[in-house]
Amino acid sequence: MVGGMTLISRILGFIRDVVIAHAFGAGTNTDAFFVAFKIPNFMRRLFAEGAFSQAFTPVLSEYKTQRDAKEVKHLVDHVAGHLGGVLVLVTVIGVVIAPLLVLIFAPGFFQYQDKYELTVAMLQITFPYLLFIALTAFAGAVLNTYGQFGVPALTPVWLNVCLIGAALWFLPFFEQPVMALAWAVFLAGFIQLSFQLPFLSRLHLLPRPRFNRRDEGVRHIYRLMIPALFGVSVSQINLLIDTLMASFLVTGSVSWLYYSDRLMEFPLAVFGLALATVMLPDLSKSVARGDTQSYNNTLDWALRWVFLIGVPSMLGLIMLAGPMLTTLFHYGEFSNNDVDMTARSLIAYALGLLGFVLIKVLASGFYSRQDTRTPVKIAVVAMVVNILLNLALVWHLAHAGLALATSLAALLNASLLYRGLRKQAVFQPQPGWHGFLLRIFIASGCMALLLWWGSSTLSVWFSMGVLDRALHLFGWIIAGMLVYLVSLVVFGFRLHHVSLK
Repeated sequence: MVGGMTLISRILGFIRDVVIAHAFGAGTNTDAFFVAFKIPNFMRRLFAEGAFSQAFTPVLSEYKTQRDAKEVKHLVDHVAGHLGGVLVLVTVIGVVIAPLLVLIFAPGFFQYQDKYELTVAMLQITFPYLLFIALTAFAGAVLNTYGQFGVPALTPVWLNVCLIGAALWFLPFFEQPVMALAWAVFLAGFIQLSFQLPFLSRLHLLPRPRFNRRDEGVRHIYRLMIPALFGVSVSQINLLIDTLMASFLVTGSVSWLYYSDRLMEFPLAVFGLALATVMLPDLSKSVARGDTQSYNNTLDWALRWVFLIGVPSMLGLIMLAGPMLTTLFHYGEFSNNDVDMTARSLIAYALGLLGFVLIKVLASGFYSRQDTRTPVKIAVVAMVVNILLNLALVWHLAHAGLALATSLAALLNASLLYRGLRKQAVFQPQPGWHGFLLRIFIASGCMALLLWWGSSTLSVWFSMGVLDRALHLFGWIIAGMLVYLVSLVVFGFRLHHVSLK
């Protein structure tokens, strides 16, 4: 359910990016918008999908499992009051200090005064998106805990609808056409929150915000959330470090990283985020019931699916990076050089895809047990390594070096999270992993060989028409999937290898 709804949103997201790329290419306007959008989006993932959800969902699951409906409603009301109050304060401060935020997150823009001033103006419009979308994530966490996964997963569609509409129809109404995109982000936040409220009302959990600093549940969530603010969102912090350093590189570097990150996030969101979204409430309920066997089985099942989907997704992105970018974005202002540069960073990001997905899954293993300290310690190590790798690789690989550093840091983060779960003796892999991984790697290798043989050079794709590109790309994706699935079966893979025991 979550993957299907997210797929709809991501397809619209690709249409959105195609429209923006066609209208603005990869230059000053897009660099400015992507930074102005990335800053509140980063804080959304930090406060909402990151630290807040990871702290709030286990506590809400505990209340739902062990307490009555009145106490659950009490918790929802008080969390809504505290969260809303903090967000209003942060939003006001963010709008006021927008010039400083741009200096912090994209200091290289300051040497280009027009780009800097445009970014500041758009950030003051997009920043209130944080208020709306964090409250949307709060509503979504409640719905997910009560098994209603479809509505929160479908909600992001509205952001893409607003941005597509703005890029297609409202650009002429603005002196600076790109400002239409900033106002679309603001409107989308309001619509997304409004969309979820009727579904909360059906559960009789539509919050009536209350503010009590001494409330037991709220104080417990704060204790879990404060360290999680850093720990769960380290990958997003690393991406922002990439943006900061890219702002010093040639114009277009921020946009190249953005478009490659968008493609890399397709499997990450459709599969990785969906898996983590469903897992966290389930793991939290197992912990609340004291059912260690169910906890272990769920985590093992999730990790098997990560490798089953993640390995071929990683290789597919690497082998088809150029063809995908050409098919999706090589129109209007998006040049041959933009495709080539974006492909380099996409390949570098794709190398870390398994790490990004594993972080989401393995971190859920800690947060469901209300352990926020261990992921923080691991995140600090990963953050330091990412910064050092950025400094080492950016000189030789430019923007692609920033992407590669992020990927290597994510793989390190994931491996340390796994070691932490084993060291705490809360996870024990089920039998059969060696044969399972061997089948996946062999089948993925067969798929990669096919795509390498058939994908051709970029010049061939540049010479194709729009329809030919789409048909060829779709054909090779289908062929790669078939070869992977057939190879899995031939080498002994069966569905019971990934069934939830």
